[in-house]
Amino acid sequence: MIYKFKSKAAGDLIMLQPNGASILKIIGKGDASQLQQGILQPEEMAPAIAALQAAVALEESARAEQVALAREQGQVPPPAPAVGLRQRSLPFIQMAQRCLDAKKEIVWGV
Repeated sequence: MIYKFKSKAAGDLIMLQPNGASILKIIGKGDASQLQQGILQPEEMAPAIAALQAAVALEESARAEQVALAREQGQVPPPAPAVGLRQRSLPFIQMAQRCLDAKKEIVWGV
């Protein structure tokens, strides 16, 4: 499945199912009824952006702790993921910010 996020204030954003579902869960739209289609209203965008930024910070701090622990134990740190949440969420964050500024909703699955 592919998620296609649409808005009148920004170009369409297409994400593969695992990435789109992850974004939706982080912003609080992740229950089974809202994964297929939904709407993000302008008043929901600032908290959604903050939730994504907090999730990115949490992922990066967990990675830093793994690296530090491995180095303390004299081990080679595990490889970093090729693409992290920061890169996957940035297009959605930018879209949400544009839509928030324009007071336009984001829809998907319609």
